[in-house]
Amino acid sequence: MRKIYGIGETVYDIIFKDGQPQAAKPGGSMLNAMVSVGRAGLPAGFISDYGRDDVGQLIDDFLESNGVDTSSVCRFQNGKTALALAFLNQNNDARYTFYREFPAERLTMQAPDFNSDDILLFGSFYAITPEIRETLLGLVMAAKDKGALIIYDPNFRKAHLAELETLKPYIIENMQMADLVKGSDEDFSVIFGTSSPEEAYQAISGYCPCLVCTENSKGVQVITPSASVRFPARKITPVSTIGAGDNFNAGMITSLYHQNITRDNLVKLDSLAWTPVISMAVDFATEVCLSYENYVSVGFAKNVTRDS
Repeated sequence: MRKIYGIGETVYDIIFKDGQPQAAKPGGSMLNAMVSVGRAGLPAGFISDYGRDDVGQLIDDFLESNGVDTSSVCRFQNGKTALALAFLNQNNDARYTFYREFPAERLTMQAPDFNSDDILLFGSFYAITPEIRETLLGLVMAAKDKGALIIYDPNFRKAHLAELETLKPYIIENMQMADLVKGSDEDFSVIFGTSSPEEAYQAISGYCPCLVCTENSKGVQVITPSASVRFPARKITPVSTIGAGDNFNAGMITSLYHQNITRDNLVKLDSLAWTPVISMAVDFATEVCLSYENYVSVGFAKNVTRDS
């Protein structure tokens, strides 16, 4: 059976608004996406590392209770599960402070047995972390060699701009392994200095054939060899934007899965075929923005399962 995997960092999010804690929950970009995929009833697996401490056990139990396979998670004994303090501003966008205490050796677990037409999502700073770079490359290449559809989300922010010269070769290498790059206009502006999705596509097209670029209130632009189409944004008043991009990925993957879109036919999709994919992606992202949750609600996910 086709399976969906996410490779990414695990943190425990503590969310603050006006100086007061509002919520605490498992987080991390790929974790958020896989929880929403699991809640939608799809076969989700998570590849990550976190501690054998109390917070790590809480996260492990949470993932399994939401249908996410954790058999490819490395639970380290030395070190602690990472914490992320998220401070929401007036627009409910988050500024983060991280607390990490990792062991010297990481991701020392059995890799999953990837199969043809699986879907693998990876990205964020975890995907360019030097300490785990070799292992991560091995995992992604193993999936690619088996014929999996690879999606890369750089999720690279201005906070790491000083490190860009060192990290950019890793970002480009990740794009070269991907069948689809999904990112925000801010990502591509920081990485390549672009000012539009068209310029972003020119920057990445030599590495990856398909681009999905989100532009906040401007909407979403899809550019591939077979399609170039813009989708409008949905006007909402967000409670929190934490997890919006992650769940855009989850919705996009859910649609790709239900429509049986594989690596071989992704590049052939025309503009009309992209409509349900982006529509579901926006639905997932919108749902998350209307609460302090990092993932779609169980009720929303059940409706997705029933309608598919």
